[in-house]
Amino acid sequence: MRQIAWIIAATLGLSMAACGGGGGGSDAPASTAVSATPASSTTLSTGSSTTTNTNGTNSSTSSTNVLAADATAVPTTAGLTNTLAVSVSGTGIHNQPMVSVTICGSNTGASGNCTTIPNAIVDTGSYGLRLFRSVIPDATFNTLAAVPDSSNQTLAECAGFTSAYGWGTVHLADIKLSGETATAVPIHVLQDPSLTTAVPNTCKSGTALTTPAALGGNGIMGIGVNLQDCGTPCALGLVSGVYYTNAGAVTTVPVNQQVANPAAMLAQDNNGVILEMAQVADSGSATGSGTLVFGIDTQSNNTLSGAGATLFPNAAGGNFTAAYNGTTYTNEAYFDSGSTALFLQDTSIPHDGSSLLYIPTTTQGRTATLNASGSSTVTLGFNIANGNTLSTSGNNAFNDLGVYATGALDFGLPAFYGRHVYYGFQGRTSTGGGTGPYVAYVSN
Repeated sequence: MRQIAWIIAATLGLSMAACGGGGGGSDAPASTAVSATPASSTTLSTGSSTTTNTNGTNSSTSSTNVLAADATAVPTTAGLTNTLAVSVSGTGIHNQPMVSVTICGSNTGASGNCTTIPNAIVDTGSYGLRLFRSVIPDATFNTLAAVPDSSNQTLAECAGFTSAYGWGTVHLADIKLSGETATAVPIHVLQDPSLTTAVPNTCKSGTALTTPAALGGNGIMGIGVNLQDCGTPCALGLVSGVYYTNAGAVTTVPVNQQVANPAAMLAQDNNGVILEMAQVADSGSATGSGTLVFGIDTQSNNTLSGAGATLFPNAAGGNFTAAYNGTTYTNEAYFDSGSTALFLQDTSIPHDGSSLLYIPTTTQGRTATLNASGSSTVTLGFNIANGNTLSTSGNNAFNDLGVYATGALDFGLPAFYGRHVYYGFQGRTSTGGGTGPYVAYVSN
């Protein structure tokens, strides 16, 4: 299960989240949570000079600093039946890509008691649609069939993250995404007041996601490479921290009743997705925009074959192997649009001791080496600017925002700007990617 590092920099007026709720599925590796623990020492070596600082921040200098060129790929125009417009704006947390999702009464052909809910976070690091009950009108909610538990009561679920969690019920909804529909999709209804059972202790981890404001959105649309949020493990055995009976006991759940990736349940264009974000200014932009495209190699606007993409095949859970700053992250590197920054460990760049924002005096250029298809490797360049400066700029979309974190190499939304990032779904096939799960990207 991809997890989340939830960091609130209240004193800076900036909230940062590394997102990826839901479960990993039967073929996903157990993901090491991205921790956000400050470095224990403020004495750092850069290979050229060392600076010791005692004011709660780390500082250092470097003999060379080559900035990475910004990626330049342009998003497909939204408006076709297999596309959704994506926006980044001032919704409370910076760098959160949002779409509008239409849900309807279950088994109505996506035509009965429908409502369109804005500001659902596009999360390529998780699987399943999760919406707060408070944003679903009663007329729609009352037509969403409950998924039953073993006692024929409404099934409950915990969306567990590293530093936050969501508790709610599971219901069926018909979902309309632009001109495409999915029927009877199990979704997670967060903070459903009809679920009176106290949150199990095995669910609690950090901040309770009790309101849209706590999340920074009305919900999460998880469209990563897996088809369900837990898969075979939750169908065959008791997995603590995921599914519960209405009374709060851990329970098994058949795969077809688990919270499902809505894009994988579309009637067509259901073998993967492409998230395409337009590039933003290096100093930040007030807004960001892009397009979410459904299907890969199924229409003229979702071609992977012949696109010259960097391909990561067999990317279980969306993870691949990469090396950065002397550390190899074996199956612990990933592109996660739900992560609002570049979450990585680099002691050569100063970071704020409270917020963990990287705060270099001048923007720093860095590269990571990614293990791609076959035995090939590719170098990915990126930049990290002063997070304090960015956070006070009044902008909302940043391509160079970084956060000190250990345990994984998390290429969050800053790495998506100017790129098309493809996610091939588990067990589904495309001409250019083969059989999923796989991840790919193009930068121009």
